[in-house]
Amino acid sequence: MSFLDRIAECNNADLAPFRAFRIGVEQVGWIHTNFLPVLRGSPDVFVVNDHEVSLAPSLDTMEKRNQGVATVLQQLKQEGRFRRKFGELYPVHPIGGGSMLMAMERAAVSHFGVRAQGVHMNGFVRKHDGIHMWIARRAANKSTYPGKLDNTVAGGQPIHLSYKENLIKECEEEASIRIEMAMRAISVGAISYVYEEKKEGRLKPNTLFCYDLEMPEDFVPNSTDGEIEKFMLWPIEHVAAIVRDTDDFKLNCNLCIIDFLVRHGLIEAEHPDYLAICQGLRR
Repeated sequence: MSFLDRIAECNNADLAPFRAFRIGVEQVGWIHTNFLPVLRGSPDVFVVNDHEVSLAPSLDTMEKRNQGVATVLQQLKQEGRFRRKFGELYPVHPIGGGSMLMAMERAAVSHFGVRAQGVHMNGFVRKHDGIHMWIARRAANKSTYPGKLDNTVAGGQPIHLSYKENLIKECEEEASIRIEMAMRAISVGAISYVYEEKKEGRLKPNTLFCYDLEMPEDFVPNSTDGEIEKFMLWPIEHVAAIVRDTDDFKLNCNLCIIDFLVRHGLIEAEHPDYLAICQGLRR
């Protein structure tokens, strides 16, 4: 196994069975052909042909788009098509970047191939023998990736918060990191990937905004929302080996740690895969 294997696992998408999803002239996502018959049942909201799906021209304001799509999604939820609970809205932007065109339930974004966003933070401690990183183990009752290893703090990006505000919220909820410490987290860039859930025909383009937080040796994170079973402080070499050689981490958390290893000189330019690793973190 290698670091490139971890990157490839998050970039497994084959777009051949997907069709463009558009709002006006802007493409905002990708929809699997298996999902097209479902959307054809709502022609006042979705215009479906063999080549693409678009919102009805009558939905010409954000308010109309939000209301029209939300009505359809609620109907589909009642039919059992979404596993996640509703109540958290994600922004929908053009694929090439631009202003938000619509808000959509988080539970539905992967069915429409809409690019999601999140914040991920690596908390670390400098000791006499080098860098150690706080690793979280997800609770066994989590609906996704139960029991897997995770970054110190991570969470999806809601529509009503800035990235730093969201990080501060997640720090408190997931690790009992108070605002005074969380504010010291440094924004260090973003990574992106395109993952396909093959069995369900769902596409998950994602952008993760990464943060580093150097933490004092005497601080121990503690979960307050029950989503994390425990935290472990491990030497960075041990963390790197787990990422490289196992599938113990939640998939996208591997990428955030690989990015950390590159930025902190723990994967150096002499590494045979160095350029491929750097390029692979941003798709």
